Amino acid sequence: MKVLSVNAGSSSLKFSAYEMPEETFLISGYFERIGMEGSFYTIKVNGEKIKKEIELPDHKVAFQYLVQELIAQNIVSDLSEIKAIGHRCVQGGDISSSVLVDDEVMKVIKENIPLAPLHNPASIVGIEAAQEVIPEAKHVVVFDTSFHTTIPKENYLYPVPMKWYDTYKIRRYGFHGTSYRYITETMKEKLGKEDVNLIICHIGNGASIAAVKNGKSINTTMGFTPVSGLMMSTRCGEIDPSIVTFMMEQGMTSKEISNALNKESGLLAISGYSDSRDIEEGIKTGNEECILAQKMLVRRIVNYIVSYYVELKDVDAIVFTAGLGENSRMTRQDILNELSVLGIQLNEEENEKIASYLEKSEGVITTSDSKVPVYVVPTNEEVMMARDAYSFLK
Repeated sequence: MKVLSVNAGSSSLKFSAYEMPEETFLISGYFERIGMEGSFYTIKVNGEKIKKEIELPDHKVAFQYLVQELIAQNIVSDLSEIKAIGHRCVQGGDISSSVLVDDEVMKVIKENIPLAPLHNPASIVGIEAAQEVIPEAKHVVVFDTSFHTTIPKENYLYPVPMKWYDTYKIRRYGFHGTSYRYITETMKEKLGKEDVNLIICHIGNGASIAAVKNGKSINTTMGFTPVSGLMMSTRCGEIDPSIVTFMMEQGMTSKEISNALNKESGLLAISGYSDSRDIEEGIKTGNEECILAQKMLVRRIVNYIVSYYVELKDVDAIVFTAGLGENSRMTRQDILNELSVLGIQLNEEENEKIASYLEKSEGVITTSDSKVPVYVVPTNEEVMMARDAYSFLK
């Protein structure tokens, strides 16, 4: 059966197609600058990358071209072969699993727009466009927040007036849930047990860490929004909240502050670079700002790992995933050297062998006598979305 995984942004549309249940990758694509001048899309199929510049006035037109490419590339012969579509949505509130699209689900997505004003409207546009172009497929919403609905109250509540929670839904939601679910399911297989206790480090441009106990999320670093927790490429992570009110008193608007904390902070603010590869090159040449940025990043990651280590008490494995976690051998080494106090011992030789661009993309990077094994496991949110969509066909 052919199943699509779709991630709609305000001016973009990403997709992947799989043959299910084998999970065989068929094709992927990325439509950019939708509704803007200079729109185009790229597709990857059979190891080849194809780019086409074309007018994309809205998401419906993007989906029409998507379908045309599926037919042109002999992925399907007609629309009836696309049996299900999994749609990524950032904020699902209290919804604890992926769900079939209906009026009530769409209502919930709309109600949660204030909690994700950039992302949820784009999801709505993407779902409606897909339903119009491919109406016979089952449409399934996969929420980033659903994996974290198992977090206990003592971890998801903030120590602020309860009225803020009761009236405005202010709480820790957590994100990257689809990635955490994929890694958790993968680690169950690797470890040969269901009730896994994990510390998963999803370290990419957006970064977070989750504590997983008995296969369920019990804590995570991102909170009410994805800007909290770890220092990231351009996001600040945890800061003193009084900084916000102080800067407002200096004349900045809430919108300016939000832009600064989301797009002008993190690694970029300290080093001048948002890409860790540039920072690592700077470190090699003795760039003090790059060295400082790396130290700050590592310190924050280590602090959360240690905190979750204590909270879990019994840890089956620590897992690195996402762009930086999968590829930055320097960052993994710096983190594990700091964790040696816990009896976690880095295997430098194995660590150097693992990256997505090398022959080996996953494996264990600790020694046999390490108190906790540390894994590098590539994440695959698209496959997880396809699995969820396929589950509604069985």
